Amino acid sequence: MAQKSYPQRIAEWQKERDESIRRENGWLALSGLFWLKVGNNLIGSDAKCEVVLPSRLPPYLGEIEFDGKTISLQVAEGQKVKVNDKAADNAVLEPDIAEKPSFITIQDVRLVIIQRGNKVGVRMWDNQKIGRKKHPERTWYPIDEEFRFLATYTPYGDQNMASFPDQNGETAEFPVQGFLTFEFQEKKYKLDVNQEKDGTLFVRFWDPTSKDETYPTGRYLVAEEEGKGKYVLDFNKAYNPPCAFTPYATCVFAPEQNHLDFKITAGEIFNRGER
Repeated sequence: MAQKSYPQRIAEWQKERDESIRRENGWLALSGLFWLKVGNNLIGSDAKCEVVLPSRLPPYLGEIEFDGKTISLQVAEGQKVKVNDKAADNAVLEPDIAEKPSFITIQDVRLVIIQRGNKVGVRMWDNQKIGRKKHPERTWYPIDEEFRFLATYTPYGDQNMASFPDQNGETAEFPVQGFLTFEFQEKKYKLDVNQEKDGTLFVRFWDPTSKDETYPTGRYLVAEEEGKGKYVLDFNKAYNPPCAFTPYATCVFAPEQNHLDFKITAGEIFNRGER
């Protein structure tokens, strides 16, 4: 079998990215984000509930109790709920940042506790949401190998903190494990990165295309290990953050030091007004 060309491999990757947001419990199925108050939070389709479910579900399903630290679920009598695929009347809920989060399933609706700094909320997916199928296809610049770089990774000796802006207009401090350096048009650039468990490096970056062509607050990119401290930084695989597709994502964007001064006309484009 003939080996696939570079453009073919990138095109297949882009197609998979488009399919991924349409899958069950994908980004396009997100339909709610509810921040919890301390005390009891009602769950149901009644608009008076703190966690409002789709109208086809019971008006009152149960309660989530939050004491400022522990989150627990109490299901109303006669209601059917699963937690991590097992029928449950009550459960202590682990948030999405835990090793094993607690996923609550009610028919084709899924809930999970999310923790963002000091805030705790409930994220909801509705797999009957029309947008899963009808959302326009993701669009991309023409594939351009000029924007594929071999970069050098340098870990920070000690834990290094950086300021990351988020979707709510706030800024939070997060650790960064190291940085990538690469050259473009005889100029050297540096990007702070987060190291993932699989060895890849996660990059949040901004470039001047964000002013009118790509997502306003920047894009994401995963750098793949090449060996001996070298990583492939392929901007043809640059993609929009989840908040480009849903108002219920909680995105963190590029830190100031990851703002590049040249246009990267590669990767995903953002069609303003389509979300």
